[in-house]
Amino acid sequence: MLPNDLKYTKEHEWVKVDGENVFIGITDYAQSQLGDIVFVELPKIGDSFDKDEAMGTIEAVKTVADIFCPIMGEVVEVNQAIEDSPELVNTSPYDDGWLIKLKIVESASLDELLSSDEYKEIIP
Repeated sequence: MLPNDLKYTKEHEWVKVDGENVFIGITDYAQSQLGDIVFVELPKIGDSFDKDEAMGTIEAVKTVADIFCPIMGEVVEVNQAIEDSPELVNTSPYDDGWLIKLKIVESASLDELLSSDEYKEIIP
């Protein structure tokens, strides 16, 4: 059930390219490992991040995990629905549960992301 049209990171984020922007979320594998998500802390619009920099956190019942920025970019939108319904990350990680929309600053870093086949090799 892993979408083939997305790119992935070793930290279990997914990336969907949309013109000069990317949508970012966590994979189904990641949400299943975290368990029931109760709170998501997202960055503010206008915040900029370097590749691999922590840009927020996901809090589940038993743990807290960082959200890492998969590419260098500037936040242009956050998923407001997540603030009221963090469980969307569990129930719809690739659709309604997206987290952040970034404006791409350096597109070359997209080439360093994993394909769905490469990502499948690193998850059990």
